[in-house]
Amino acid sequence: MELWLVRHGETLWNREGRLLGWTDLPLTPLGEAQARALQGLLPPLPAYSSDLSRALRTALLAGFSPTPTPSLREIHFGSLEGALWDALDPGLKEAMLRFQGFHPPEGESLDRFQERVLAFLGGLRAPAVLFTHGGVIRAALRALGEDGLIPLGSAVVLEWPKRVLDRILPSP
Repeated sequence: MELWLVRHGETLWNREGRLLGWTDLPLTPLGEAQARALQGLLPPLPAYSSDLSRALRTALLAGFSPTPTPSLREIHFGSLEGALWDALDPGLKEAMLRFQGFHPPEGESLDRFQERVLAFLGGLRAPAVLFTHGGVIRAALRALGEDGLIPLGSAVVLEWPKRVLDRILPSP
């Protein structure tokens, strides 16, 4: 089944290098431009979105009217929400980069996050476009034996649950 996973456009905290999970920040003007640039690049499939405004706004600007769902939210960073990446403890950085063993204080464990995301993806019964976050896309890629973050305002196309088909990157 074909799934198009779209990472939302830029927010202020993305630009500043801050951890952004459940805090509901709007897109920057660049983020809105990234979202508009997706128009015509995505297929006219049913759409779902994280219920956070940055993902919903990306979907709307890309020409979709998605069904919002909390299942597509980013990981909840708890007390680390808003922390600067450069100021994080090296052990926390390593766990996040490895994408295993990470459990932010007062937040969502990586294991629980992955269960939430993969349960949603596993429940889909038809091709769809999903407007979401970097961590959600990384969880899906890792389930397919790949890894990595995709840029803000870009997409990855999956044959779920088999393999990655394509990547749609933002224009320079």
